[in-house]
Amino acid sequence: MKMQAYLLLGLLFALVIAAFAVVNGNPVEFNYIFGKASWPLVLIILGSAAIGGLSVGMLGFIKIVQLRAAIKRYEQQAKADNDSKKLERVVDYQAKEAQEE
Repeated sequence: MKMQAYLLLGLLFALVIAAFAVVNGNPVEFNYIFGKASWPLVLIILGSAAIGGLSVGMLGFIKIVQLRAAIKRYEQQAKADNDSKKLERVVDYQAKEAQEE
């Protein structure tokens, strides 16, 4: 349900950007590092929105990968801790048996 709400909000935002871009179809001069170009404002607005969306998506993907790696480390650490506790119990049990004999 939560993902559907995010999808609807994303589609609504994309629709608003598209409507804004279509209304602003005038050619404008675009200055970039290596020169200038005259492009329709529609392309500049949509291109900027696409680059922003890709940037946010990539950062989110990187964060997901980092969190998955952390989960894997914690699971391995928990398994190692559990194994060492089992070994301590076995050693304690054997020590008790040795004292009783």
